[in-house]
Amino acid sequence: MALINVNTDNFEEEILDAQQTVILDFWAEWCGPCMMLAPVLHEVAEENADITVGKVNVDEEPALAQAYGISSIPTLVVIKNGKEVKRSVGVIPKAKIEELVK
Repeated sequence: MALINVNTDNFEEEILDAQQTVILDFWAEWCGPCMMLAPVLHEVAEENADITVGKVNVDEEPALAQAYGISSIPTLVVIKNGKEVKRSVGVIPKAKIEELVK
């Protein structure tokens, strides 16, 4: 289980160089749907030792949000071996999140 706050300083090490699958959660404190998704992502991180959930606050890290073309939040981006493999926009149930990372 890993739930980490991601910023431009740790992005390469924690996300691009990660050995396991990463779910990047682009979110903001003022976003109601983001707050609804947060506990579900926490559960996914706790229950799956081989998945890291990286939280990217779009207000604090606009360069990362821009680099991934984030125009709506919450957006989940699945990264494997440093490359984006899947993406989902909006609140989705836990089962759908688990499907994304398979």
